Amino acid sequence: MAHYKDILLGRKRELHSRLQRIETDLDTLKSGDSADRATERENDEVLEEFGTNGLKEIEAIDAALDRIAAGTFGTCAKCGGPISPARLAAVPHAALCEECIAQQ
Repeated sequence: MAHYKDILLGRKRELHSRLQRIETDLDTLKSGDSADRATERENDEVLEEFGTNGLKEIEAIDAALDRIAAGTFGTCAKCGGPISPARLAAVPHAALCEECIAQQ
């Protein structure tokens, strides 16, 4: 479990750093030119989506860290079966096994 905890904490730090950069970019003064402002607004929308996705991933990581603390990490939250090591290697914060994901 220590291995997964380290991976999750590292990813969480990376996401927090990325979110800080996004906030800085969004707070940057915009151009006075209307054409440039339109492009900047489109870029801001993309950054906001990245930020939203980052926050969702942080929530999933926090939930995975809670499962580690509770001793339920690696157990599917839906069926109670094991989550395969391959799935955890690909998505360390996975809460569901492959079978339950496929049923959604």
